[in-house]
Amino acid sequence: MNADKKVAFYTLGCKLNFSETSTIARSFEKENFTRIDFNEKADVYVINTCSVTENADKRFKQIVKSALKKNPDAFLIGIGCYAQLKPEALADVEGVDLVLGATEKFKVTSYINDLTKNPVGKVHSCAIEEANFYESSYSFGDRTRAFLKVQDGCDYKCTYCTIPLARGISRSDTLENVLQNAKEISEKNIKEIVLTGVNIGDYGKGEFGNKKHEHTFFELVENLDKVEGIKRIRISSIEPNLLKDETIEFVAKSNSFVPHFHIPLQSGSDALLKKMKRRYLRKTYTDRVQKIKEIMPNACIGVDVIVGFPGETDELFLETYRYLQEMPISYLHVFTYSERPNTEAIEMDGVVPQNIRKKRSKMLRGLSVKKRRAFYESQLNNELEVLFESENKEGYIHGFTQNYVKIKHPWNLELVNTIKKVKLTEIDDDGLVRFAFL
Repeated sequence: MNADKKVAFYTLGCKLNFSETSTIARSFEKENFTRIDFNEKADVYVINTCSVTENADKRFKQIVKSALKKNPDAFLIGIGCYAQLKPEALADVEGVDLVLGATEKFKVTSYINDLTKNPVGKVHSCAIEEANFYESSYSFGDRTRAFLKVQDGCDYKCTYCTIPLARGISRSDTLENVLQNAKEISEKNIKEIVLTGVNIGDYGKGEFGNKKHEHTFFELVENLDKVEGIKRIRISSIEPNLLKDETIEFVAKSNSFVPHFHIPLQSGSDALLKKMKRRYLRKTYTDRVQKIKEIMPNACIGVDVIVGFPGETDELFLETYRYLQEMPISYLHVFTYSERPNTEAIEMDGVVPQNIRKKRSKMLRGLSVKKRRAFYESQLNNELEVLFESENKEGYIHGFTQNYVKIKHPWNLELVNTIKKVKLTEIDDDGLVRFAFL
C-alpha cells in the first residue's frame, strides 16, 4: 500500500535520538515506505525533538515550515523528548498532524493508516510513569560508525534536568540483545560503535523489567570487547561516579575500546554541584581524570559544563574556569543554563542575567579551543590509526584517530570506511591535523 510513499526524518539532539530515529525509520521501511533525505519532497516528515536544546519549540517550528515548503500536503509527525514534555505545544504548530510521546513513537506506523492532513494535530502520549519498558535501537546511516543504544531513562534528580520527565526511569537492554545488535552492526561492515544511552554507566538496572542490576556496565564492556568484526568501540558520555577503575583499566588493554572518554562535570564548584544534586564532588572527578591519564597518557577526555546556573557568582564561575584550565582535559561541551519548567532549579534564587551567561559561555568555549589545540599538539609525531569518514567536504576527507584527533586529507574515495596507520605531522589553519601514511 505504501510502496510509492516517501518518508524523511530530522533529528535534533543527542546520539541516543539518532539511534532511535534510525530504528523508527526501519519500521517505516518494513511498511514499504522509501526513506529519502529531509531536503527532498516526502509524503511523511518525522521530526525527532530534543528537550535539552534551547528554544526547542522555535527550532521545531522552523523545521516544520521547511518541510511544508517542500510539500504543503505532507503528513507531519513530532516525536521525542519535547513531544513527551510539551505535546500540546507541538500539536498546536500549524501543519503538524500527529504528536507521539515516549512510548508511542516506536509504534508510529500503526498511527498512520490515513495520511490525510488533520485540521488540528492529534496527540498520543502516555504518563511518563508508563514509559517503563525498553526498546532496542541502533543507527547505521553512516557507513563508518553506528550509535548503539544500551540504556534509557534516568533515576537521578539533577535540579536542572527534564530528561527523567521526558524518558522515564532508568532501564537497560538485555546483554543478549546488545550483543546481538553489535553482531548485526559488524555484519554491515561498520568499523566503529558508539555506546549511547541517557545514563549508560547505570547499565544493567531494569534489564529484565526489575530495578536491580542483572549485569554491570563493566560486564557489558567485557562482553562487547569479544564481538568479532568491530574494530572500535567508544564509550559516550558516562557519569564520573559510575566510571570505575576496573572499566578504565580494561579500556587501557582492550582489543576494541578506544582511549576516549566523555565525562560530564557541569561545575568545578562543590557548592554548585550540591545545588545541582550531582552525585559526586570535584575530588571524584579529579580522581577519574588522573586515573585515565596515569595509564593512558594519550587518552582524549571531553567534558560537559553548564554556565549560568542559579547562584553561580563570578567567584564560583572562576573556580570552574581555573579548575578546567589546570586539568589535563581535551575539549569542552559548554551548555548555557536555560530555565526548564518542572525543575527545582527554576525556583532557585541567584538568577544569572542572560548577558553574563553568554559572556561566561564565550570564555569557556575559548578555553575549549585552547585545550583541543594543546591536545592535538601533544599528539604530533605520534603513530595512530585513522578511520576515514564517508563525506566529501569541500574536496577533503576527514576522519578520527582512536583518541579522537580529527584529521583532514585531500578527498580519496578509496579511503572511505578504511582504517589506516598514519603519523600526525602538523595542525592546519582550521585546527585539523595533517598526516603522513605509514
